[in-house]
Amino acid sequence: MLQPPNFPWRPSPFLQLSAAAHLGAAVGAVIAPPLWPVWLGAVAADHTVAAVAGLLPRSRLLGPNLTRLPASAAARGEVALTFDDGPDPEVTPQVLDLLEAAGQHASFFCIAERVRRHPVLARDIVRRGHLIENHTDTHPHLFATYGPRGMARQIDAAQSTLQDILGRAPRFFRAVAGLRNPFLDPVLARRGLRLASWTRRPYDTRTGDAGLVLQRLVKGLAAGDILLMHDGHSARSGAGRAVILDALPPLLARLRQEGLRSVTLQTACQPGHAHEALGAQA
Repeated sequence: MLQPPNFPWRPSPFLQLSAAAHLGAAVGAVIAPPLWPVWLGAVAADHTVAAVAGLLPRSRLLGPNLTRLPASAAARGEVALTFDDGPDPEVTPQVLDLLEAAGQHASFFCIAERVRRHPVLARDIVRRGHLIENHTDTHPHLFATYGPRGMARQIDAAQSTLQDILGRAPRFFRAVAGLRNPFLDPVLARRGLRLASWTRRPYDTRTGDAGLVLQRLVKGLAAGDILLMHDGHSARSGAGRAVILDALPPLLARLRQEGLRSVTLQTACQPGHAHEALGAQA
């Protein structure tokens, strides 16, 4: 499998402090055994902070995390629409039609298992100007509890599938529900992948009210935002329709009204790119 260049892994400041705390506790336990409750408490406190950080999808304590587009992209009036958990043969084609009609582009964080089931649909996503990124192989709900080998297996299997079917290895990764642990950052660095979360999310896998989903997406909407939505596992409205299909058209209209354009994460993060004018915004 073709791999992008590795990123040099540098532990985040928190992880460096965490390592120092563990070393200090080990030395303290040898030098001053009677104070073992203090050393144990220090290690327990460190683990608690790490666990909480892993439960906060937008946290950077455990390593780099793309929560907004670079300042240069924001200056160009760009945002990133991102869709998780697809491709879905019922919902994804309709999302693609809506994006095409609006002249907007998006990043799809796909589950590789679903791409294997629907390769033609996955190729259509790319053919229509969007990019597919890594959202694990099988979307295990306990992904954040995995060790480095388990995480690597999920990520590598997805990279291999997407490379084989699409001819391109993803450059971005999104964890299941955005949850992770300290093992993820070095695994991603060795594979040249960047962790991407979001600026705002509408909880559209739980909320079937399109108005509420839209409100969560547009409140404070600004250039540089990364918006999380779901073409897979989308909640259903009272009429049984995927809620994103009702929320997306007014969102796209709002982007046009605000003079914002959606680009893929790769486009937004590419240094010095000049985005072409979109026909729908001419």
